[in-house]
Amino acid sequence: MSDWTAYYAATAGGGPRDTLLRALALWSEPPGIAMDLGCGTGRDTLELLERGWQVLATDAEAEALVELRQRVPAAPGSRLYTRHARFETLVLDRYELVNASFSLPFCAPAHFPGLWARITAATRPGGLFCGQLLGTRDSWASRGVTVVDPAELTELLRDWEVLHHREEEEDGHTAVGKPKHWHIHHLVLRRR
Repeated sequence: MSDWTAYYAATAGGGPRDTLLRALALWSEPPGIAMDLGCGTGRDTLELLERGWQVLATDAEAEALVELRQRVPAAPGSRLYTRHARFETLVLDRYELVNASFSLPFCAPAHFPGLWARITAATRPGGLFCGQLLGTRDSWASRGVTVVDPAELTELLRDWEVLHHREEEEDGHTAVGKPKHWHIHHLVLRRR
C-alpha cells in the first residue's frame, strides 16, 4: 500500500477484526500481554486494552502510532506500549496473544519466514495468534507482498493448533475503494 494516510482515514472508527474477537472468545485465562503487529491506528489495540490486556502495539508508520496514542483514554493508556519498527527489524518478547490483522502481507517476502519463526517463538505455549495471510490468487500477489500457497501454509501451521481457518476468495474493494481480488486466509491459532 502506498497511501497509508488515506487508509487510516478510511478505516477510522472501525471496530475490532473478527479474528481478534474470535481469539478473545477462546481465551479462558485472565488478560495477559499481547502484541498488535502492524497496529495501524489501533482498532484492535483499543479492544485489547478495553478487555484489560497489556499491549505492545507496533507499526512501521509513525503517523499511525501518534494517532493511536491520541485515541487511547488515560487509564488504559498505562497498559499501552508502542514501538515504531518495520517487521524486518522487530524484536519480539513473550506474549499470550499475537494479533496481526491484515499486516503480515506487508512484510517483505524474503523476511517473512524469519518473522513467522519469531512470532512462533514469541508466543508462549497455549498462547494465541490471530490475523490474516494472503493466498496466491490475491490480486496483490504480483506487487511483491507476502502470499502463501497451500503447502507453505501447512508448513507455517506445523507448531500451531488451528482453532479457526476461513479461506475467502472474492472480488471486492480495498478500504480506500479500489477494485481488488481478495484471496485471504483468516486464522486463529493456538501455540502447541
